[in-house]
Amino acid sequence: MHADAVPPPPPVAAPRRPAGPARPARRRTVAAWALWDWGSAAFNAVITTFVFTRWLTSDAFVEPEVAAAGGAALDAALAEHSTWLGWGLTAAGAAIALLAPVAGTRADGSGRRRRGLAVHTSVTVVLCAAMALVRPDPDALTANLLLGIALLATANLTFELASVHYNALLPRVATPATLGRVSGIGWGAGYLGGIVLLLVLFVGFIDPEVGWFGVTPADGANIRVAVLLSAVWFAAFAVPVLVAVPDDPAPAAARRAAGASGARAGWRAAVGAYRQVAADVRDLWRTSRSTVLFLLASAVYRDGLAGVFTFGAVIASGTFGFSASEVVVFAIAANVVAGVSTVLAGLLDDRVGPRALVVAALAGLVVAGVATFLLADAGAAAFWACGLLLCVFVGPAQSASRSLLTRLAPPGRESQLFGLYATTGRAASFLAPLAFATFVAVSGSQRWGILGLVLVLALGLAALLPLQLPAARVPARAPRPGGGAR
Repeated sequence: MHADAVPPPPPVAAPRRPAGPARPARRRTVAAWALWDWGSAAFNAVITTFVFTRWLTSDAFVEPEVAAAGGAALDAALAEHSTWLGWGLTAAGAAIALLAPVAGTRADGSGRRRRGLAVHTSVTVVLCAAMALVRPDPDALTANLLLGIALLATANLTFELASVHYNALLPRVATPATLGRVSGIGWGAGYLGGIVLLLVLFVGFIDPEVGWFGVTPADGANIRVAVLLSAVWFAAFAVPVLVAVPDDPAPAAARRAAGASGARAGWRAAVGAYRQVAADVRDLWRTSRSTVLFLLASAVYRDGLAGVFTFGAVIASGTFGFSASEVVVFAIAANVVAGVSTVLAGLLDDRVGPRALVVAALAGLVVAGVATFLLADAGAAAFWACGLLLCVFVGPAQSASRSLLTRLAPPGRESQLFGLYATTGRAASFLAPLAFATFVAVSGSQRWGILGLVLVLALGLAALLPLQLPAARVPARAPRPGGGAR
């Protein structure tokens, strides 16, 4: 290995325990950490799901005469724009797969997870604010559309890299006995933050003809203001974690090596980090093969979870006859249910263990998904019942997966493992869209796409069931410290 490479970390099989006495999970520190999840809802809910991305793929960026004519020409234009969006996000996904594990490895070696979180969050906020410059100018529709896609794809990259460092700070916030509870609080805060922000933006700018401060839909002003306020929201709620949550102290040798490589040759340090990632994966396979297999299994079922939200609105409209406003109302209700269930499941996580919770949640999703398929002819009431039941399990599966990986990670290597977590997730991100599209194309009915998503979830569950993950067992419960998180 090159002399400038990050020094080898401790063996992967090391027990998942911090050195010295366990740190109490203080309410203030937990709240500061969870506020980043709350603030990041501005990106997840507004930018990538319900507002900006939907706007980019709407007829706002289609030539006026084509939009007015409607029919096949409009459908073709919208399909082309969606394809461009897909290419942009695919490129971002490839970049994340390449960069996330290296970013995690270097952060672990230097002990600068918080700095990495600050840098990548700041860049994401700037990119989100820049999206306000995108406008449906009739003289430059394509240029503005491509600008929006480029900003969105780049922001996806920096947001995922920020998430690597954010997730890796979880052991600095929670004790081994409260990992599930604290992870659930953070994930639940993300859902609830999205609800609050969406309601504010919907009432203040998106729904009314003339919104607050006289903002109207003309020239996309209501969407652009919503995006700009979302950037401010994210920036404001990202500050507490950077102030209140400390980094792990890096070993002195690692600090010297990181400083020397940065001063002499940054590219040599990057090459060394890639070599270290390869060595880590080989070491992980030799010493903790079940961890590698968990990363692969979680990549499959996490893509199924993403598909539930990605195609949920499509299914509600195309199969169950929901109007656009009914979809928005259901989306808010779905986030409420997912947020509350995630917080409550976090308490259960620390009692029964995250693996059991993930298995139970995935089984529940499969059952609820099959019920949704069977009741596709029963109307909107059936989708409300089955859809909200799906949301009961989505959040707990996501949160418990983060808790499980944190328990598996050896001390000092959380960022590296979460980098691999992001990489494997991106590597499998085509599964749910492919399964959905294939089932619809073969059957000729959107209804069958539901079973495509169920299949992906079932495959992930089947891959998880045989895995033995002793390092993820819940530790013996100690008396709750006076300042512990409740």
